[in-house]
Amino acid sequence: MKKILGLLTLAFVLLLAACGGGNTDTGSEEGTTEGTEETTEITVGASSVPHAEILEEAQSLLEEQGITLTIEEYQDYVFPNDDLASGELDANYFQHIPYLNQTVADTGYEIESLGGIHVEPMGVYSQNITSIDEIPDGTEVILSNSVADHGRILSLFEAEGLLTLEEGVEKSEATMEDIADNPKNLSFSPDYDPAFLPEYYNSEEDALVVINTNYAIEADLNPLEDALFIEGEESEYVNVIAVKSEDKDNVALNTLVEVLQSEEIQNFIIENYAGAVVPVGGDS
Repeated sequence: MKKILGLLTLAFVLLLAACGGGNTDTGSEEGTTEGTEETTEITVGASSVPHAEILEEAQSLLEEQGITLTIEEYQDYVFPNDDLASGELDANYFQHIPYLNQTVADTGYEIESLGGIHVEPMGVYSQNITSIDEIPDGTEVILSNSVADHGRILSLFEAEGLLTLEEGVEKSEATMEDIADNPKNLSFSPDYDPAFLPEYYNSEEDALVVINTNYAIEADLNPLEDALFIEGEESEYVNVIAVKSEDKDNVALNTLVEVLQSEEIQNFIIENYAGAVVPVGGDS
């Protein structure tokens, strides 16, 4: 008889476990629902400074909206788009629109801007040259091998009266061949990896070195104080969040852009980079 009762008791326990699905939570139905809410995870590739720093500031704001952000840091300008196109990243944040357009033209990648976040004014630096008027004849200008930046750099030199571009040339697409007048006979050397430009600034003391702001900041240079001359805040080279074209309507990625364009993140950029990085407030 005891054996039969034992078997019945065991059967009853197993029945309760089956009905309860193994859930031992005795909380309210509301509490159970909250405990099982899904969190959307996104992975964004970014340059270390300032892009990754800005994303880190946005992580808590995204968490409030149910989005977990993982940041993959890059030290170059090629792999972030390769990894985005291959699906290893959900988005990237490191490039301006002309660079993105050039990449798409060169590779055929189906990626596009989801929105502009900030501008990094490009600066020209020198160890020994302390004013534009003192630039010697024949000075070497060391600059990035990124073709998408060449028109931007030449326009910067033209704005300072150091050269004149051919009439009718689209400024953003200008090349060395489009220089019409070069009164100081500046020698442009467009063959350098942008990540190493700060090293050339330190070693080539008599040269002019054009450095992207993110790399200048990483090298402890203050673009507003250390640059011989620098772009104004009106620069059209807006850094953007890029995504695969098929993801342009993705809710989480659009929320990422909204958070990065929010007043809180704009104020963070203003306070932390003192004008070396300029938020655009959603204008792209």
